[in-house]
Amino acid sequence: MAQSSRSLLAAAFAAALLCGAAAPAPAAELAIPILVPVTGFLSLEGQSQRNGALLAMADAPPGLAIRHPVADTGVSPAVAVNAFEKALGEKPVAVIAPMLGTEMLALLPLALENKVPLVTISGTAKITELGNPWIFRFFPGDNVVKLAQARYIAEVLGAKHPAIIAQSDAYGQSGQHYLEAAFADLGIKPVLSETVDVEVKDLLPVLSKARAAGADVLVPHLHAPATALLVKQASALGLGLPIVSGSAMATPSTAALLDPAELKGVCAESASAPILPTAPAGERFLAEYRKTFGGEPDTYALAQYDGAMMLLDAIAAGARTPAAIREALATRSYRGIAMTYRSDGAGNMAHSALILCYDGTSRKPRIARRYDDIVALK
Repeated sequence: MAQSSRSLLAAAFAAALLCGAAAPAPAAELAIPILVPVTGFLSLEGQSQRNGALLAMADAPPGLAIRHPVADTGVSPAVAVNAFEKALGEKPVAVIAPMLGTEMLALLPLALENKVPLVTISGTAKITELGNPWIFRFFPGDNVVKLAQARYIAEVLGAKHPAIIAQSDAYGQSGQHYLEAAFADLGIKPVLSETVDVEVKDLLPVLSKARAAGADVLVPHLHAPATALLVKQASALGLGLPIVSGSAMATPSTAALLDPAELKGVCAESASAPILPTAPAGERFLAEYRKTFGGEPDTYALAQYDGAMMLLDAIAAGARTPAAIREALATRSYRGIAMTYRSDGAGNMAHSALILCYDGTSRKPRIARRYDDIVALK
């Protein structure tokens, strides 16, 4: 990364880490505000989303001048709406939008009203099912990754009695719905499909329910803290069941919350595995992320990096208005690091998924299976 790019990234952190407003800028500059949840129960994932977006801004094609003030949306739709309305003062050509589904659902009408493209990595399937032409999702939706997750459970593990444990918010309900649909397509009926609140600190009751129901695999779809808690408590309980989790368990920050031995028999669906690069571009991304942020990138960081880079590529190619950017994102394809992105007509840009598995000896997983060009569940 050039010295000027590193300086740009440093300035972003110093001046706008949470909600700093950018100083008045020359007319030639374009604004792409970054609205992400860096506090609250989604802080681990949200910080990764922010980091991916900032790294992309630092790697912007030559000749682009982009203002990218960062605002923390917490985990509140109301805060997200306020941040978006404030960002409109920047006259943005696009907005990097939060990953939390409830926040995205609140922002969609505002994006439509103000005709501003939203670039997000939210997995909540519903956000691209409402006919809004201004939403572009660079993370495979639950109607994609849950099919890969269910297929791995049925075809590779041979399990027939899954127990779904989902968060009770929009994110969890979306994953639960599509897991049930994916298992139904495979002729499998879960023995348990339970939701838990994000504030719950003890998952032993639901784990006991799964055992009593005769589950042969646990299928959690939870945020990072709850995912780590479930894996830890299942290990302490000696449950002895394989776990095939949602994407939170594929992240280094979640794995860091657990001992390697607790991860034995644990797998997760994911859009990518940036700590396991397979090409020079991935190796460069990994090295720059480590150098800039002093940590390991996860699938959320890479997905947001790829999404922001496609946005910047469209601008570099001449799309300088919200309408022109929307048209470019809707009609072009882009070869990112994780995969090739293209809209399915509804703003779903990502159509591949991985299954990552831990062997119990380290916190670094291996790629167990890749699924490409998945036809989304309806």
